[in-house]
Amino acid sequence: MSANEQLLLRSGSLRRRRIVEKVVAVIATLSALLAVGMLALVIGSVATKGASSLSWDFLTKPRGLFGEKGGIADAIIGSGIIVGIATLIAVPIGVLVAIYVSEFASKGIATFVRVVLDVMNGIPAIVVGIFVFGVIVVGRGQSALAGSFALSILMIPLIARATQEILALVPGSLREASLALGVSRWRTVFSVVLPTTIGGIVTGTVLAVARVAGETAPLLFTSSITANAINTNVSEALPSIPVAIFTFSESPDPADQANGWAAALVLISFVLVASIIARALADRSRRKLSGGR
Repeated sequence: MSANEQLLLRSGSLRRRRIVEKVVAVIATLSALLAVGMLALVIGSVATKGASSLSWDFLTKPRGLFGEKGGIADAIIGSGIIVGIATLIAVPIGVLVAIYVSEFASKGIATFVRVVLDVMNGIPAIVVGIFVFGVIVVGRGQSALAGSFALSILMIPLIARATQEILALVPGSLREASLALGVSRWRTVFSVVLPTTIGGIVTGTVLAVARVAGETAPLLFTSSITANAINTNVSEALPSIPVAIFTFSESPDPADQANGWAAALVLISFVLVASIIARALADRSRRKLSGGR
């Protein structure tokens, strides 16, 4: 093959690669626009249908009785308590699991635990709800503690995996320097490694909270038989925003259905704010670990 023929062949191959690159870039761009468009469509639909019922009274008054007009103050407080307790349960367990897998476990055990966590991430929430219902609720009755336990099961793998990822970014030189000074392994982890990953742990926690805050299925089985009143007794079933949305949506009353859309708007707003905060914390933690500002 002559030099001219080789040049033409390379030119044709280069031209073909450029065409493929442009086609792939267009497809990727359209996919991104489609994803953003779907999010905008969902938020826009919920905002359009729920904004008319959103008011200060809706956020500060409990649900009404016998046709009385009310809001979701009881559900907001109940959700805060249930998710708060779930966070207190899940964060220590998830962080300790991540520390064990990243710092102490052998390669085989670490791989096994990671697979288990990934499988737990994929378990449907309704399955967790049925499990907690059979183990705790049957014979004892519904309670906020049972709901928190169900949500904590969903949160643990998320927090553990997020913490593992951030622990992997910690420079090995930090561990080596501490060990070279004669500091024990466990103290190196808790005094040197862990403080540098606080931002990442908080990020994983916020994302986990944002996910479980909207879970309905576990709470239907564990904390859904409630009175329309503000209650803080965790030994009793407490109202929550997801269950309130479900209840409103099942009502034949158009006013209740509008309240359901408004409650959904409140929940989406919380998830969006939590996701933005998590993203900001993640970027800050990444810059910190990379030595940037």
